[in-house]
Amino acid sequence: MNKPLFKSRHVSALLTLAAVSALAGCVTTSIPNASGVAPQTLAPGDRGPVGGVGIEGSDIVSMTDQMMRDMLSSGDLVLKSASPRVIIDAELFVNESSQPINKNAITDRLRVNLNRSAKGRLTFVGRHYAGAVEKERALKRAGMTDVGTTGLTRATQGVDYRLGGRITSIDSRNARTGMAQRYTQITFEMVDLESGQIVWSGLYDMSRAAADDVIYR
Repeated sequence: MNKPLFKSRHVSALLTLAAVSALAGCVTTSIPNASGVAPQTLAPGDRGPVGGVGIEGSDIVSMTDQMMRDMLSSGDLVLKSASPRVIIDAELFVNESSQPINKNAITDRLRVNLNRSAKGRLTFVGRHYAGAVEKERALKRAGMTDVGTTGLTRATQGVDYRLGGRITSIDSRNARTGMAQRYTQITFEMVDLESGQIVWSGLYDMSRAAADDVIYR
């Protein structure tokens, strides 16, 4: 008398398991692109699979390398009896283009590589660290700390030249085809902070078109 009841329960359990499996299968297959895309390792100087009409990482590598070489070959900038003191940061670097961009990505790479390659022909002043420098100088002079290993200076270093520049762009779009085009121009200038003379200038520009532009952040 118990065998039919056992069989009925067994069949019911199998049906429930099949229903759950089918439901799980539906949920899994309904997720778009469930397999994903494997990450790719790219060389910084190469354009990747995601690109648009604006400034890319590869452009930053290319333009900073080009500006570095041009600066180091400029007699007006580096061929001095004394190594000129310079500031290279983003404070005087203005973005007037239609693309949002972290300007530090440009000026930091230029400063670091130029500092490594200048080999004493330029002296780099970190004015963006001025707050930390003044705090430490005050502690030393108040006797809160010793003077360190390099001794005291009468004042922090004054600067001869500072980097300035501007990013601009001209955009156009075909309303019928959706094709977008952008001309981007990046200027670099080293200005004499005593006389106001521009002692070196550099320019990097590009023009690109694409049917589907990417979103830059």
